[in-house]
Amino acid sequence: MEYRQLGRAGVRVSVIGLGTNRFGAASLPQNEVNKVVDAAQDLGINFIDTSDTYTQQQSEETLGHALKGRWDRFVVATKFVLPVGDGPNDRGASRYHMMHAVEASLRRLQSDHIDLYYIHRWDPQTPIEETLRGLDDLVRQGKICYVGVSDFAAWQLAKANTMAELKGWSAVTAIQSEYYLLERYVEQEVLPYCQAHNVAFIPYYPLAGGFLTGKYRRGEPAPPGSRGASNARVQAYMTDAHYDAIESHRVGQRRGGGLNELGHSLVVGSPLSARFIQAHPARPRVR
Repeated sequence: MEYRQLGRAGVRVSVIGLGTNRFGAASLPQNEVNKVVDAAQDLGINFIDTSDTYTQQQSEETLGHALKGRWDRFVVATKFVLPVGDGPNDRGASRYHMMHAVEASLRRLQSDHIDLYYIHRWDPQTPIEETLRGLDDLVRQGKICYVGVSDFAAWQLAKANTMAELKGWSAVTAIQSEYYLLERYVEQEVLPYCQAHNVAFIPYYPLAGGFLTGKYRRGEPAPPGSRGASNARVQAYMTDAHYDAIESHRVGQRRGGGLNELGHSLVVGSPLSARFIQAHPARPRVR
């Protein structure tokens, strides 16, 4: 397994990470989660991504059980901001919600710290200064090690890091963004910023939720049990424009690899990048 430095931080993470957005679902219960984490460890994967909203908090819960006794062998990232309840303050990047969210995640993960804590989305209702100051306090308290952001535009990332540097607060170590063969908008501004400022880039959905694997055919229903059979996000990829683009990339197969390999090589090609593979209920093992 190849390991890369996480941006400007000293910690090193595997170039392939384990995504857990299906952990705790009915089709991926605790015993299967344990097997997935075991397999990841056997393969040298030490980077795991979760969130306080995945499968109604069951992702963090089951991951915490699976990591019991071996937390120090992994670098674990989780996120806050998206709604976790019906209350007016059960969401957002406010200091109030952040302090409640981090304690809840620590309880579910059964840990005294979180390695990488993401702002899951930009919150236009909360001044970025409030969010960054709160995150810096969490770093100083030892409850989180590094600060990350998810799905920020380049200007939002630049504003956050500039503010952190001016105030002497913990700067953004990593950004997580959607990046795959047919969706490459981050190449325009986000990736250049990351390269210039040594921010780790963590792509997700490198195979568009399985759309680039070739299992989905134009004009045909998605295979039973696949993500495309029920996941609206994957279904949104099934457009004529995307199918046309896939056909134009068939050159990859003539070079000895398919779209799967092209998709992987795209996101791993940058020295800033690590990518996440997802544990799918139909194939819960990561081998």
